[in-house]
Amino acid sequence: MTHKQGTRNKEQGAKQSCALFLVSRSSPGYIVISVIVFGTVFLTILGGLVGFVFLQTKSQVKKETRERALQIAEAGVDYYKWHLAHFPNDLMNGTGQPGPYQVSYSDPESGVVGTFELDLDSEQFCGQTNTVSITSTGWTAEDPTLRRTVFARYARPSVASYAYIINSNVWAGSDRQISGRYHSNGGIRMDGTNDSLVTSAVSTWACTSSFGCSPTATTTGVFGAGTGSALWQYPLPQIDFAGLTTDLAQIKTLAVAQGLYIPETSNSDQRGIRLRFNGDGTVTKWRVSNTSSHQSQHVDGGTTWFNDYDIITGTQSQVTYVIPPTCPVIFVEAKTWIDGVIDQKVIVAADEILVPSARADVILNGNITYVDNAGADGLTVVADRSVLIPFNSPNDMTLSGIFIAQGGYFGRNYYPSSQGTGYLRNSLIVNGTIVSNAREGTKWSSGGTVVSGYQNRTNIYDSDLVTSPPPLTPTISDEFTFLEWEEVE
Repeated sequence: MTHKQGTRNKEQGAKQSCALFLVSRSSPGYIVISVIVFGTVFLTILGGLVGFVFLQTKSQVKKETRERALQIAEAGVDYYKWHLAHFPNDLMNGTGQPGPYQVSYSDPESGVVGTFELDLDSEQFCGQTNTVSITSTGWTAEDPTLRRTVFARYARPSVASYAYIINSNVWAGSDRQISGRYHSNGGIRMDGTNDSLVTSAVSTWACTSSFGCSPTATTTGVFGAGTGSALWQYPLPQIDFAGLTTDLAQIKTLAVAQGLYIPETSNSDQRGIRLRFNGDGTVTKWRVSNTSSHQSQHVDGGTTWFNDYDIITGTQSQVTYVIPPTCPVIFVEAKTWIDGVIDQKVIVAADEILVPSARADVILNGNITYVDNAGADGLTVVADRSVLIPFNSPNDMTLSGIFIAQGGYFGRNYYPSSQGTGYLRNSLIVNGTIVSNAREGTKWSSGGTVVSGYQNRTNIYDSDLVTSPPPLTPTISDEFTFLEWEEVE
């Protein structure tokens, strides 16, 4: 009995404890505590969520404001493009005062939504604008502290956009390495390596034995064993060769008035002027009094043999000139030999204007290089007839510049082995552009064997001259366009 009674007492005690516990959980104090705890947790979560949403909204607003500031900056560049189209020589925004210039940007529905500030600069030679640089900074009316800046360079596109422009059928050999656009108004046999577009203005053409086809075959505008066929295009519109040739009379006028003019001394192909650039803003001039000849065949002369009087054996009247930095234009009224180191933007033109029946050649007498290869220097050479590499050219030759043969061709003629050891040369590197009216050629082969000229040839267009060419470099379009466009951090 005693044991059972004790057990009953324990059970009763446990029931009483549970009852007390249930009463304590349902008491008003417990409910208040629970509300406070769960409310605090909820408010903490809600506050974090609200803060997250606020930060996301603020970030999105900032991102939208940045994008609008960039669009306003771009609108500033477009605005000045429009302004220059109507007032080509006005770099003062019609104010007559130096900049920078602030212009309100308006939305047709909302009114003024922001502002762009224009900072204008130009590259000018001989009083003429070569390129225009536009720096536009934009910001919104809501947040003027958040700004974006765009830089653009505005000019007519020049021949410097190409590695080659040929106005005739042409054959690029298997050794040729070409970096930059290659265009012919005729057909192209491309056996070399190209990393940019190769374009022809014809859909078909007759490839003769002169281009390695025997018998003569009708081929597509561009064909050959080159590895870059995915970049070959034809037919494309012709480049107006007559339109892109330089006005030599204009160059002469500017040279006489502001540049360096060297008048005619003789219209003989055996005489002329030698120019050596000294890499210090000067050029040394000699009158060529004697030359020696080598028998050769011209690129465009078929099998006819000529005597080329391109080797200087005597000079006189040495004079060194400072090239006018504001108008670096040199006009020579005679056959001209050129070599040396260039340290500025300069153009050299050769034309015997006073003798209509005579046409001047330019002879690339040796290496032509730049002091600064980062765009500060540049050379354009314009020959009324041909631009030629002579028999005694360097075994490894480097030519930097834009070389334009307006009426003839760019090339090194065929010199047979009987003319001496210089008939065969090793490597030719051209950093720039070749423009040739007739077929271009610097290597001659027979039966697959190189028999004259340069065995290895590399052509690389100069991207720096695309955006800032030497003065009076021929353009391929009369329309001004943006040659460079980038955001400035």
